[in-house]
Amino acid sequence: MTDTPAGCDALQLDNQLCFALYSTSLMMTKTYKPLLQALGLTYPQYLVMLVLWERDGLTVGEVSTRMLTDPGSLTPLLKRLEGEGLLDRVRSKQDERVVLLHLTQKGRDLQAQAKEVPNCILAASGLDMERLRQLQGQLLALRDSLQEHL
Repeated sequence: MTDTPAGCDALQLDNQLCFALYSTSLMMTKTYKPLLQALGLTYPQYLVMLVLWERDGLTVGEVSTRMLTDPGSLTPLLKRLEGEGLLDRVRSKQDERVVLLHLTQKGRDLQAQAKEVPNCILAASGLDMERLRQLQGQLLALRDSLQEHL
């Protein structure tokens, strides 16, 4: 066994916050996968649907802002959701460059099927709701702080 040179503990993988977040994100996505497969959604598609279930009729730009992503990266995903009959993409009559997203009846109906997903994730987390909310608050504070430094 090789000893780590003095001062290199900061460079060990298990000491990296980024790795803790990355590996936890991988496990979270794996936990979601079978639940979302039953709904016919990928994880990114599920996130878009969550945004639209909160507020239908948003623009692509508004959805990308909400998801902290680039609008161009959403286009293929939105086309697939439209192909599945879950949403309609409609150009704005006021500005042709703006694309509005509207849930179809099938997309709205899917929300009822998805209602158990958060409970399944809560159970898989091994946390109670209070601890989960605390952790979520800490992660959001970290995200906001990192975003301020970009």
